[in-house]
Amino acid sequence: WVKKVDQVWLATDEDREGEAISWHLCEVLGLDPRTTKRIVFREITKSAIEQAITKPRTVDLNVVDAQQARRILDRLVGFDLSNILWRKVKGKLSAGRVQSVAVKLIVEKEREILSFEANPFYKVYAYFAVTGASGSLVILRAEYQSKITSEKEAIKILEACKNTSFSISNIEKKPLSRKPSAPFTTSTLQQDASRKLGFGVKRTMSVAQKLYEQGLITYMRTDSTSLSGLAINTIQKEVTTNYGEEYSTVRQFKSKSANAQEAHEAIRPTYIDKHHGGSDSDEKRLYELIWKRTIASQMTNAKIEKTTVQVSPESDPSIVLQASGEVITFDGFLKVYLESTDDDEAEDSDSKKMLPPLKLG
Repeated sequence: WVKKVDQVWLATDEDREGEAISWHLCEVLGLDPRTTKRIVFREITKSAIEQAITKPRTVDLNVVDAQQARRILDRLVGFDLSNILWRKVKGKLSAGRVQSVAVKLIVEKEREILSFEANPFYKVYAYFAVTGASGSLVILRAEYQSKITSEKEAIKILEACKNTSFSISNIEKKPLSRKPSAPFTTSTLQQDASRKLGFGVKRTMSVAQKLYEQGLITYMRTDSTSLSGLAINTIQKEVTTNYGEEYSTVRQFKSKSANAQEAHEAIRPTYIDKHHGGSDSDEKRLYELIWKRTIASQMTNAKIEKTTVQVSPESDPSIVLQASGEVITFDGFLKVYLESTDDDEAEDSDSKKMLPPLKLG
């Protein structure tokens, strides 16, 4: 087959495994890796492939060596440890250079938890009925701020709050600005798909692979948060058209990791003007998540006013109960996308609650 053509060009994925596959093809097909043309592209679009063809290179043997080193580590660690697991735990378990270290970290953390000495403490909450903006009564929850280490001290505070009136002793308003998150890398896509869509890692990567193969997103194995100049310009036009100029802010994100491959792009839609993509429910939902995160990354900061209110009983002004909340004064990127965290469902996320209109006294 090779003898029938003038040239063979290699176009495997742009990662360590892809580079190794190109090198293996050279070995099998009798090609010289120092002269055989190798092209890479991060999105399956006509323009990306045409551009790649104008800039061919050869197989990067340093990257091939890195992949070989990974294989050797897998065998040194995995083969030996897996055998022990089969004998000591049960068959068909595997150990490797990544999960073995991860298990060690989990075990160490669990041992810390088991050895932790718990000391009881107490909290005091007050619930006040306050007239809201619409004239109806709303509940304002305030919390005693100092640490209470004994039940006796907690009861003393409760007794001081009996049969007395309360007033607002202090109101503090502080303007805040919230920045959008960077576009997705492999790990951040997996995290947000888990939180927002309930997808496991395998499911996320399988769906992302299908979107990539359909030419809908860029390559989904990347640790870079950067976007190409062309992508940024297209996103800017999309934001301005759909939301207005005041919502557009151009940003180029730098990766926090010193080893990140900045030549790569973050995970983004290949065509920004395509708001929806995918052939089934999973693909459509993941595509929408990627589209929103990408668009939001080039939008204006959200402006927020954080308000902290202190309430004290007239019987003992030294007792301070505090409530805090946020008011969004300009939604900015929040119009499109809000990154979720593992703590979003926590009961005590009062800092994000809306407060009714309040005044001193």
